[in-house]
Amino acid sequence: MSPAERPVRVLVVDDSELFREMLSGVVAAGRGFELTAVARNGDEAAGMALAHRPDVITMDLNMPQADGFAGIARIMAETPTPILVLTANPTEAAGFKALSLGALDIMEKPRADADLGEYGRSLRTRLRLLAGVKVIRHPRGLREKKVAPAPQDAVPPNLVVMGASLGGPRALATILKRLPVSFPLPIVIVQHIADGFTEGLAGWLDQETDLRVSEAAHGDPLRPGRVLLAPSGRHLLVTRGHAVLSDEPPVDTFRPSVTPLFASAALHYGRRVCGVLLTGMGRDGADGLKAIKDQGGTTLVQDEATSVVFGMPRAAIELGAADRILALEEIPRVLQELVR
Repeated sequence: MSPAERPVRVLVVDDSELFREMLSGVVAAGRGFELTAVARNGDEAAGMALAHRPDVITMDLNMPQADGFAGIARIMAETPTPILVLTANPTEAAGFKALSLGALDIMEKPRADADLGEYGRSLRTRLRLLAGVKVIRHPRGLREKKVAPAPQDAVPPNLVVMGASLGGPRALATILKRLPVSFPLPIVIVQHIADGFTEGLAGWLDQETDLRVSEAAHGDPLRPGRVLLAPSGRHLLVTRGHAVLSDEPPVDTFRPSVTPLFASAALHYGRRVCGVLLTGMGRDGADGLKAIKDQGGTTLVQDEATSVVFGMPRAAIELGAADRILALEEIPRVLQELVR
């Protein structure tokens, strides 16, 4: 059987027998999926992952004895496997701790009145996507690669815009926690994530950094040291000094999309903006980053070695939109150098 024909093998982890049975049924109902095993806590999950080598794992967080956080930490240390966190409360910041430990994505558990057929289709789509991601650990000390030297007449930026998708929450936390509270520029971010989770993501990032992080509201001023995150289901744009929310159609299948943010920054800030494109699947943000570069702004792209998925960065590089390709850990240092 070729890899393309082999079913996606799923390990389900939850302390509730009722939920395990429901979720197992939802997984098994999909053509091309196989329920490999179930586990009741994090320790069992780590053991099952080692014994059965599933392609992807669904992970509850609040479980007795060994919770989901402990399970994720063990799995990523012993048998690195793509993990989808399932949580009942998308607004809680605690769920994003799981992503910092190595889980790839987060999704809400079905509500009591949910259409399980529709939920199952959405869940299986996410599981198939994650099962194709190679989860590896990357060594530190990677050197910066330069596509082109910075222009001799480069000017310091007045704004930083960032875009990320799969693997982005962990990457954003890495960057923001290494920027000082005195960082003199506003930062505006689009992160692809399931609807309803941006409030929790903003709360978690706010705990992880000395900067102030919040969901963007229409008309929010862009202030030094303040980080604005696009809310679920709306594009986030910038004008000169303010955030703008838009209900225009999706771009590259996403709303919010990275490209409209970057394009608006290029239009209103020209050479005075720095665009940063991080890990993610697809090509969202590549055209917007090219718009920033064409206006003389600074463009930074996360390198392949430190990206969970190199799709978005690769698309920008192939388009000629990247000034510099950087290991994730180098990006906050470069941002601080730009404003000195």
